[in-house]
Amino acid sequence: MFIPIHDHNPRQYIHFHYATFGLIALNIAAYFLIQTTGSDVQYGLSLLPAALGGDVARPDQWVVVPEEATLLTYAFLHADIWHLAGNMVFLWVFGDNVEDALGHWRFVLFYCLCAIGAGALQFWLTPESTAHTIGASGAVAGIVAAYLILHPRVRVWILLFFRVPLRLSALWVLGAWIIYQLWSAVNAPDVGVAWWAHVGGIATGALLVLVLRRDGVPLFDRGLPSR
Repeated sequence: MFIPIHDHNPRQYIHFHYATFGLIALNIAAYFLIQTTGSDVQYGLSLLPAALGGDVARPDQWVVVPEEATLLTYAFLHADIWHLAGNMVFLWVFGDNVEDALGHWRFVLFYCLCAIGAGALQFWLTPESTAHTIGASGAVAGIVAAYLILHPRVRVWILLFFRVPLRLSALWVLGAWIIYQLWSAVNAPDVGVAWWAHVGGIATGALLVLVLRRDGVPLFDRGLPSR
């Protein structure tokens, strides 16, 4: 659909986005570590709804952590380098301003809770699925929702269809992205993408930004001049 490139949105409270940078580094490290340890570890850390619900049991070589923990661990796994890169670009472009609004540690909490909320909805709606769910998309979807609520008027540079550069307001760019996730979850649920996890992340992020943001941080760019 599109790739975000840059947003001119100066941070107000933090000097550097340490938490965003750290989460990106952790995701990259996890990806390359998994490449050296083999698929058993990835299968053991992925979210497997049927196993979480107790309908099936993972083979012994896949048991790495308790099933409940996979509601978080799955979010640090990626299928290939392009899957990883796509999620990390979104996290890099939009994460710093959400971190700025929340603070470093609350942003880490926010990220983890969005991942859990995303996985929980995927499990709730597909409890008998034996498809392994992996990827930071649910957590990133929460960041996208929070950014949209905080900064709908900021203009974002994107590559539309991965080749056409455009500068549009976040309201149009991220609003269209969210609508696409909702449409896909309803109309294309069986194409190998955990669309409901994306929706779960969006809902979790939209709710959490309301309660975790710093005191005095406005919503919807209130009080700011047009950008």
